[in-house]
Amino acid sequence: MIAQSTFLPQGPDLGELLDLAPAVALACLLLLVVFGLRSLATRSIDDTARRYKVRKAITYAGAALVVVLLLGTISSRAAQLSVAIGAIGAATIFALQEVIASIAGWIALSFGNFYKPGDRVQLGGIKGDVIDIGILRTTIMEIGAWVHGDLYSGRIVRVANSFVFKQPVFNYSAEFPFLWDEITVPIRFGSDIEMARKIALDAALHEVGGYTDLSQSSWERVTKKFMIEEARLEPIVTVRLAENWIECTLRYIVDYKRRRSTRDAITCSILAAIGESGGAVRIASQTMEIVGFPRQTGDDEDGQA
Repeated sequence: MIAQSTFLPQGPDLGELLDLAPAVALACLLLLVVFGLRSLATRSIDDTARRYKVRKAITYAGAALVVVLLLGTISSRAAQLSVAIGAIGAATIFALQEVIASIAGWIALSFGNFYKPGDRVQLGGIKGDVIDIGILRTTIMEIGAWVHGDLYSGRIVRVANSFVFKQPVFNYSAEFPFLWDEITVPIRFGSDIEMARKIALDAALHEVGGYTDLSQSSWERVTKKFMIEEARLEPIVTVRLAENWIECTLRYIVDYKRRRSTRDAITCSILAAIGESGGAVRIASQTMEIVGFPRQTGDDEDGQA
């Protein structure tokens, strides 16, 4: 009986628990220091981007220190834990596969340059500005939805980081912080088309002419980094014959955060210039022309009678 009892697993004695107490206390102290430093950074740093980076650095550094401390404490008992780790490892991986994928997504985001805080992205069907990247989820301030244009809807959305492996990631501001936008103006037949082109082009140059030089340097960096052809950055107006009118399409480049306000300003300028053209340029609309009425047999018979 005595020989059999020696093979029974024995729980940790009081001495082992006392050996772990200093490490646990030190880990708790480190967490308190991290919280204090985060609060100090929040109060003392005014710049939003710098404050965010400092808080994140403090958090990650504190977590790393706690992990190193705990690993150092249990390293001497690693052999005792190996059997238990092997037994529960497979079940843990299966149950937490989405969590593991999100952590892998966070690692990819940290080194893969998918997006960073402050970028405007479309991720998992959600479009908005990235306001935080956590280990498991990316936090986005949503734009669009029931709100037209690139305006905030007020909803904060958290998307699992694993989506970077499952769906395309659209980044509006990563390498080239400008977008091409278009405004199409329907012009009646018989209008002065050259005047219409000049009106649209002048309105664009007045509002976004300064973006040409700013975007040129960014586009040069893109062409050096990727295999992409040269693109026209200056505003351009193209004309197309439609069924009921002539379409003048203005294409221009704009800052990705000012697309709606810029479109509004250019549209108002175009409408004001067309109104001052004295009828030389007229906006078209959908119209129907009745060329005749069908004759009704019953009315003819009544008339003859």
